[in-house]
Amino acid sequence: MAKAEQHYVLDRPEFDKPVKLLIVVAPYYKDIADNLVAGAKAEIEAAGGTWDLVEVPGALEVPTAIAMADRLSNFDGYVALGCVIRGETTHYETVCNDSSRAIQMMGLQGLCIGNGILTVENRKQAEVRADTKDQNKGGGAAAAALHLVALSRKWAGASKGIGFKSISDTIKLAGDTKDTPTA
Repeated sequence: MAKAEQHYVLDRPEFDKPVKLLIVVAPYYKDIADNLVAGAKAEIEAAGGTWDLVEVPGALEVPTAIAMADRLSNFDGYVALGCVIRGETTHYETVCNDSSRAIQMMGLQGLCIGNGILTVENRKQAEVRADTKDQNKGGGAAAAALHLVALSRKWAGASKGIGFKSISDTIKLAGDTKDTPTA
């Protein structure tokens, strides 16, 4: 059982500039979603960050809302929350796989997303995982997003020093900007 397992938890990241995360939650199971959100909010606030919250109808809509927010807003990262409990049909596999795959694809494109969409066999498993005093998966998802934001900021100015530089980059490096074309 998971309760007997010991897991290593990274230290909370620290930030020089404020962090703002968007929590996107599918409150299909409202009590479970509320616990996930409470854990996420507490973790973000403990790191000195702020958050906004939006609700979507289901777990399949969570990635779409994150993609829209990334295009249309200015969040540093995202926390995906919801719960999918196995039922009698194959819809469970579709929702679990497709929502997870979409979130992973956005992460691979550089978005800082903590995935806290629970995929469980029964309500009891969901309750334990969502409980802020137990497994606190909402807080864990927020922590994951915060760690990714910290990495993103750490590497934002890094240059690999390979490849070709444009003529305008070369002029800027030399300190002569009077003839540099402007965009």
